[in-house]
Amino acid sequence: MNVTLPIHSIDDFDYSGKTVLLRVDINSPIDPATKRIVNTNRIDKSIPTIRDLLARGAKLVILAHQGDTLDYHNLIPLTEHAELLSERLGTPVKYIDDPAGPAAQQAVKDLQPGEAILLGNVRYLCEEISTFENAVTLKPEEMLNTYLVRNLAPLADYYVNDAFAAAHRNAPSMVAFPELLPTAGGRQLIAEYGALYRVAQDPERPATFVLGGLKVSDAFGMLRQVLENGTADRILTGGVTGILFQMAQGVEFGDTQEEFLAKRGLLKYVDEAKGYLERFASRFVHPVDFAYEEDGERKECALTDLPKAGALFMDIGAQSIALFQKEIAQAGTVFVNGPVGAYEKPLFAQGTRVIWNAIADAPGYSVIGGGDSVSAAARFVENAEQRFGYICTAGGAMVRFLSGVELPLITALRKAYGRKYS
Repeated sequence: MNVTLPIHSIDDFDYSGKTVLLRVDINSPIDPATKRIVNTNRIDKSIPTIRDLLARGAKLVILAHQGDTLDYHNLIPLTEHAELLSERLGTPVKYIDDPAGPAAQQAVKDLQPGEAILLGNVRYLCEEISTFENAVTLKPEEMLNTYLVRNLAPLADYYVNDAFAAAHRNAPSMVAFPELLPTAGGRQLIAEYGALYRVAQDPERPATFVLGGLKVSDAFGMLRQVLENGTADRILTGGVTGILFQMAQGVEFGDTQEEFLAKRGLLKYVDEAKGYLERFASRFVHPVDFAYEEDGERKECALTDLPKAGALFMDIGAQSIALFQKEIAQAGTVFVNGPVGAYEKPLFAQGTRVIWNAIADAPGYSVIGGGDSVSAAARFVENAEQRFGYICTAGGAMVRFLSGVELPLITALRKAYGRKYS
């Protein structure tokens, strides 16, 4: 479907011989021991826009981040990212480990049409990190004197953003350049926004949301919006979310499970779940049985057999799987965020593997997003890219979008659309 946002696409400008700043999100999972990239999904998704701009004769300057001060183990140079980009493009992407200093500026000036350079990790700069963003709230027009913008904007003719996964970040590399440069959204950004817009604003009915995983705040962040505005016709709760909703109905799981939730500060969501059940109970489908480990084997337990001492429930059971399959087969739209169990463990992979394949086989339009959901799709679903309607690269931005929050990047792109640049 066409995106209704008033933003420029990359087709709206002539980039021949022009210097283009392209912000991508190629932030990738990193092996903690080797510091090597273990999943290239975001890198792969950036290729169409990069290839398109190079084919149009742009002098392409790629801005990107990896890790953060809140994720410092992954705060590493982008050397391997450049290598992988070069491999996939079939043309060299130069790399310089400097985001905006004298060496970076000179490298930008030396670019020829059809050449690309990846500058150093923008999160080397304090103005780009989460702690700075949270402590110092700047409007885009107040970011023009930041190190990144002050050093790079005068060297560029256009700005393109293809980093929807970072659209919730109010950082200079995301929202300041549109104040100064003609701006467009990249291929991936348009596709990602369009897929989520279709889910949020124009879903085929019934619209079914599968919400699971351990990051419960994501599920509860979306629930109010999609229930109150009528987006979601059915909510299938899996993972910890499913347990919390059953606890909200008075189900006792046992001391071990409840201690697990308490230590992670998750019991606070029980009362919130009660509120949703009071208003929207008919829209929910909860697990009716759960799997746990006993003597190294998978065991399943119905609600009627709870509580169970010493058990951690790490997957949904066979009855729940069948129940979810039936709902998914009838859905016009399926949105997925979070696996229904601890799929990384072989004993508890069954629920996620079966449900993910059911979604891939279902006739309705499907969107899957969030790191664990995407990883599970890659692990369990053959030809996942072709079998799901869309696989999102976004996590936090996706959750905020479906929670009804205006994203800073989208605001910046909207403003740029109507702006006249000198």
